[in-house]
Amino acid sequence: AEEASTGAAISCFGATGGDQRVPARDMAAPAPGAGKATHNDASHKRKKGPGALATAYLVIYNVVMTAGWLVIAVGLVRAYLAKGSHHGLYYSIEKPLKFFQTGALLEILHCAVGIVPSSVVLTGFQVMSRVFLTWAVTHSVREVQNEDSVLLFVVAWTVTEIIRYSFYTFSLLNHLPYLIRWARYTLFIVLYPMGVTGELLTIYAALPYVQKTGLYSVTLPNKYNFSFDYYTFLILTMVSYIPLFPQLYFHMMRQRKKVLGPAEDYSKVE
Repeated sequence: AEEASTGAAISCFGATGGDQRVPARDMAAPAPGAGKATHNDASHKRKKGPGALATAYLVIYNVVMTAGWLVIAVGLVRAYLAKGSHHGLYYSIEKPLKFFQTGALLEILHCAVGIVPSSVVLTGFQVMSRVFLTWAVTHSVREVQNEDSVLLFVVAWTVTEIIRYSFYTFSLLNHLPYLIRWARYTLFIVLYPMGVTGELLTIYAALPYVQKTGLYSVTLPNKYNFSFDYYTFLILTMVSYIPLFPQLYFHMMRQRKKVLGPAEDYSKVE
């Protein structure tokens, strides 16, 4: 499986994503001369009943999620062709976007029950960051839904998730086309900054409305003696991108070099 930190690097800001359901062979070639007994032991472990059931479930889950994000992609294209403009495209895919992005919460459960060998904390962080932007920002502050920045991160998420869930599906089936692996570890170069830019601009656009309405804020005095300023929370969220984005982005660049090598061999494309 991929390093646990990779999941946070790929997806915490919604540009790309991952929950480490990647075969070890995708990260490094098997050691020459590996013993037959070791191979048999590994095969025996893979053939255990629970493992097979879990794999079947994960394949179905990833196929459904791939199909869901394809529906979103098709919806965006159809709406654009019908309107002849990119304005208001969010409304054409609002319901499936909320449904399938929220469906990613199951990935936290997958980690918690152990069918996916990833950190519950890191997976929870990466999933909740997108769910937060979907519901607590874009859904809650309807005034930002027409912003171009929303379309920016939605497009980035859509392309990313189609690739990501396809990657997991083929990996689980032990038949990963090189083209999908290449796309998985290459397109983030554009999609990650694109998604982060869209998210930041959307949160920024929401700030005046949040400040004006006091959305989700709790003021004193109250019987719980507790206060919370959602406006300040959103600002702190934006500030957190500054130290995290470069670190995570360059981590993914190192992962790309590790998986694909310094130079891609395009003759490997299947």
